[in-house]
Amino acid sequence: MGRKGVSVWVFSSLTFIATMHFIDAISALILGNPMKLPQLYPFVGEKLQAIAPITYFWVTAAASLILWGITCAIAFENPVEIFLNKILSDAKSQSAVENQLLERKSEVLDAMFETMESNEETLAHVQDMVTNVRTEVRDIKLVKESVEKIKTELASLKREFKKIDEKVPYQTVCPGCGKQLLPEFNMCPYCGEKAKLQPPLIKLKDYK
Repeated sequence: MGRKGVSVWVFSSLTFIATMHFIDAISALILGNPMKLPQLYPFVGEKLQAIAPITYFWVTAAASLILWGITCAIAFENPVEIFLNKILSDAKSQSAVENQLLERKSEVLDAMFETMESNEETLAHVQDMVTNVRTEVRDIKLVKESVEKIKTELASLKREFKKIDEKVPYQTVCPGCGKQLLPEFNMCPYCGEKAKLQPPLIKLKDYK
């Protein structure tokens, strides 16, 4: 408030001086009186008196209006209004910054949403692959069980064939390849040689 008071006092004084010069110019221009106020200036008084009255009139009128406007602007300046305007400007700038931050956050959220969507698609693809793998594993287990069952059945068949071979009293040996043949075979199914019947082997204790 001290600076404002000093400023108002200075510019109001200058406005008063300019107005007095303006009245002096009107007196010189309309009434034809000599210009008295320019004589008060010690160094430039003679030069100012040499100015034409019309020029003196317009210069003083412009100076009076300008200085009066500056004085009014300083005098009627409201500090509360300035403070409120400053708060509003700060609020606007802050809101602009917040809008920028919100836009950036929204961009980040959009990117996160896109990433989540892509991750969901990836997870769905992985789930499909896991389901397919489980199905294949289940099928493999079934195949493995079938193979084990077939192996068991083959082993049982081998045992049955072994029992049957042991029960056959007469066996024929192929003279060509040496493989054993059933007694009813007259020809070797392996090499095509004619089979010859061999008498059954009699144990020594039975012979005695």
